[in-house]
Amino acid sequence: MPYAASQPSSGRLVGLGLIIALHALLIYGLVEYLARRNVELVHAPIETKIITEQPHTIVEAPPPAPKFVPPPPPAFVPPPEVNVATPPPASPSAPTAITIAKPPPAAPAVAPKLDLAHSTQPPYPALSRQLGEQGAVILKVLVDVDGRVLEAQLVQSSGFPRLDQAALAGVKTNYRFTPGTVGGKPQQMWYTLKFNWKLQS
Repeated sequence: MPYAASQPSSGRLVGLGLIIALHALLIYGLVEYLARRNVELVHAPIETKIITEQPHTIVEAPPPAPKFVPPPPPAFVPPPEVNVATPPPASPSAPTAITIAKPPPAAPAVAPKLDLAHSTQPPYPALSRQLGEQGAVILKVLVDVDGRVLEAQLVQSSGFPRLDQAALAGVKTNYRFTPGTVGGKPQQMWYTLKFNWKLQS
């Protein structure tokens, strides 16, 4: 009994193995077929086309020409009436005398003068006296309305600076003038003065 029961068991196993082997062959064949199909599809050349889109050109129709409208005629304006009065004839008359006013005569000017009564000789510089320096100095002085000297300028030197400076200082302190006048009124005026430095023998 044990041997009879083992036969149907081995036959079933063989059938099951055949079924599995058949399925494996089918699966293997399907896989191979699909793999070859994919290779053929990949190796096929791929064609590409570039389609350039043409720009759309919009053509505008020209505007209609304006209709010519003639301008209206100018309004007629009548010219104004102008009445020109004729002047009466000029009556002959005597020529008009033109008087030219003469400028008044200029007021006489009187130059200033040295007032000897109120002027003193400035002291001789001691060193110039010892050295024997002497000479003439020409000065230009501005005399005020009261006769005093406001300013003194050297015009010509004596050749010795000590004598020149002594003359410029002395004419302001030791000399008085009668002021100059214009029209009888005292005025400031310039006066040229010669100052002599001379040693007494």
